[in-house]
This record gives sequence, C-alpha cells and structure tokens, in this order.
Amino acid sequence: MLRFYDSRSAVSRRDFLQIGSLGLGGISLSNLLQIQAAFATAAARPLTGKSVIFLFLHGGPSQTETFDPKIEAPAGVRSVTGEIDTRLPGITFGGTFPRLASVAHKLAIVRSFRTGDANHDIKPIVGRATLGANMGSLFARIAGTNDPETGMPLNAAIFPRAVDDSTGPAVDQFGKFDSTGTLGSAYAPFIPGGGGSLQKDMELKLDPTRIDDRKTLLSNLDRIRRDLDAKGALPGADRFQEQALQTILGGVAQAFDLSHEDAKTIARYDTAPLVRPDQISQAWKNYPRYVDNAKSLGKLLLLARRLCEAGCGFVTVTTNFVWDMHADQNNAGVEEGMQYMGLPLDHAVSAFIEDCEARGLRDKILLVATGEMGRTPKVNAKGGRDHWGGLAPLLLYGGGLKMGQVVGYSTRDAGEPASEPYANENLFATIMQTVLDIGQVRLMTGLPQDLLRAITTPEPIKPLL
Repeated sequence: MLRFYDSRSAVSRRDFLQIGSLGLGGISLSNLLQIQAAFATAAARPLTGKSVIFLFLHGGPSQTETFDPKIEAPAGVRSVTGEIDTRLPGITFGGTFPRLASVAHKLAIVRSFRTGDANHDIKPIVGRATLGANMGSLFARIAGTNDPETGMPLNAAIFPRAVDDSTGPAVDQFGKFDSTGTLGSAYAPFIPGGGGSLQKDMELKLDPTRIDDRKTLLSNLDRIRRDLDAKGALPGADRFQEQALQTILGGVAQAFDLSHEDAKTIARYDTAPLVRPDQISQAWKNYPRYVDNAKSLGKLLLLARRLCEAGCGFVTVTTNFVWDMHADQNNAGVEEGMQYMGLPLDHAVSAFIEDCEARGLRDKILLVATGEMGRTPKVNAKGGRDHWGGLAPLLLYGGGLKMGQVVGYSTRDAGEPASEPYANENLFATIMQTVLDIGQVRLMTGLPQDLLRAITTPEPIKPLL
C-alpha cells in the first residue's frame, strides 16, 4: 500500500515509501519488482507482446438478435429486431448493430460456438477449461503478475465502478471473476474501483481537515514528481523502491485515469446518451443494471484499451448481470432488452475498433466478446428468450488473427452448430496462442502439470489462425 501520512506526524522516509501488497499476497511492490527483474534476466518470458480484452456479456446474449438473425425462419424464431446488411457480402447482423455491421470486415464471428450448458455462471472466462481460475490468472502464472519494468499489473478486471462511482457494485453471484483456482491469490486480477484492490491497498493518510481536498492531494503528488525529476532520485531509496513509487505516481496511475484522453475520444466511447434512465421501464428489477451498463460500457472499453497500451496483458471487462431476457419480473423481453443492451454494445465495440485502427493497435490487442450461454431458438409466450446451451454468440477483433470472416454456421433455427462446433477450451487455446509463445511455454520448468496441459493441449479455432 502507498501511505501518505498526516504531515504533523513524525515518520521516516522508509515509512513514506512503503508500498505494499497491491493484491499480491503481501509482497511489497518494490520487492516484487526486484524479484521479477531477476526473473526477467534469468529467462525470457514466453510472451508475444499482445494483449487480450475479454468482454464478458453477463447474463447470456441471444445468438439470433446479435450475429445470426435467421431472418428467413418463421416468426418466433427469426430475430425480433430484424437484420441489417454488413460489409461482408451475404452476412447480416441483428437490427441493433448498424455500427458493427459497417466494420464487419474487421471482425470474426463464430456461428458454431457453444459454451456447454444453459447454466448461469461465467464458464467461458472462469470454468472447467480454465481450471476454475480467471483466464487472465492462468496467463499471469506464465507471464508474471506485473511488468518487471513499469510495475503495470499484467492481469486486470474492470467493472462499472472503475469508470463511474455512481454505479452499483459488481454482481458476481454466478461466479467469481477474481477466482484463481489452485494458483493462489497472488495471480488474482487487479481490480480498480468499487472496493477492489486499488482502494483496499492504497491507504492515504492526510491531515484530517484536508482529507477530502483532492486538489491538495494532487498538488502533493505533483510536488513529489517534481522532486524526483529535479534530483533524479530520492535519498535513501533503492532503485526498486523508487520504481515502485514512480509506478504509483506515474504510468500505472495515468493508465487508469481517463482524463488523460482526448475529449473527443471520450465522447466517441460514451454510451450513456444512448439509453437514458427515463427511457427504461422501471417495471424491471434489472432497471438499475440497465442504467449502469449504458453509463459505463463504452468507458470501460476505453479504459481497457489504455491498460493494454500501458502493458497489461489480460483485461476482463463486464457490466452487471443484464443480458438475461426472459420477459419476466426481473428482465425485459428480447425486443425491448436489445434496445437497452444491443445499442450500447454496438456503439462501444465499434468505437473501440475505430480507435484501435487509428492507433495502429489492430494486431496488438485481441478483443473477445461472448457470454455464458445463448438464448432459446423460440421466443417464449411473453416475448423473451430463455436459457440455451446449444449455441452462443462469439465476436473477435484484432490480435493478428484472420478477420473479415464468419466461422461455421448453425442449424436453421440457430439452435445448434451445423458445422464443426467450437467450445470454451477452443476459445481458451486461441486466446493463449495469441498472447503466449506456446513452444516456449512447453519448455518452461516448474509449471503445474494441469496448467501446462490446459494451455497446450486444446485445439484453437483454426480458421482464425
């Protein structure tokens, strides 16, 4: 933890420089940097230099209203939001995705993907294929928990409160996004916002009369930076203590601060105007989550891009449990629900793609978007679609993979794969082959055998490679 003490107290420079666990099992950040620097010189890490953003669509989005509309099917089966032509000849998306349709030639859609069952959980990102750990935690077990030069966490998870503190807390009753399985807590994702490790592990002790004065805090941080710039070092601080302090005060902190972005970029990502609270029926118990999704989704993807640019290797992104469109007391039906959910997703992901293209990041960042399951081929009597494990939507962008294609196809009712099916383990293998040099991983010593098998055994989705 970084401690700023009351200026009236007598503290040593050692106390001032105390930077602690950062969610890493009690290892100080300066010690961690020292350990990882030694590791980095002892053996090259088997990394490709690419990053992954896993956008988890919590609640189970419909394959039919997203990227497989089946408009020739009978009413009650075909997309209730219609279809829209894309830049890929003969390929259409659901009617709430006009922006994504315009960049479909930069996407890969897998229409024969299934997650295995219709249970509410988070199995594509935390499940049997990932040994019960967040996929990013397995990556961190191979790559390390922090960048040895900058201290940037290599595995992060961001929820609505990371970008908007007016949103509700993260809901994870169907699975723990920070689960590490048997790997240990050191490999848990770094979670900023809403009581995550950034808040728990950074203790700010200031003059009690000025505790809420952010300008005072910022001016103090600026003064510390100026001292470092002027003197080149802090007396009594070794290289790793100094690097740890710079990590908190410098690049890592800035990566989490959207105010450093151009105002036009922030506005392009902003999904809040698309679904105003007064446009959403308060009859649904999920009303607050619909609001939070619209307020935060775009800025979460912008934050994820910033983290990847700063060196983070794996970022889990999700809003709360909002894609469950039963048309019951909790959830809107499909047609109404896609206005709340489809429009922000269309806006946010297309903004991300345009941004990455402009910044030359197409081959550096892989975006994956899917949920825990799909929805039933037939609309229920109330206008909703229920749980369905036979098929689920899967979208990918970037990462140096082969874009501009639809992989596989489904049955006429979009209920099952009609071509080679792909499952969670195939998606996992595709992601790991994007961020890791699998040949080098096989040569690493000291890895748990179940981890090694999980990463190196499954077949990737070959048409993407």
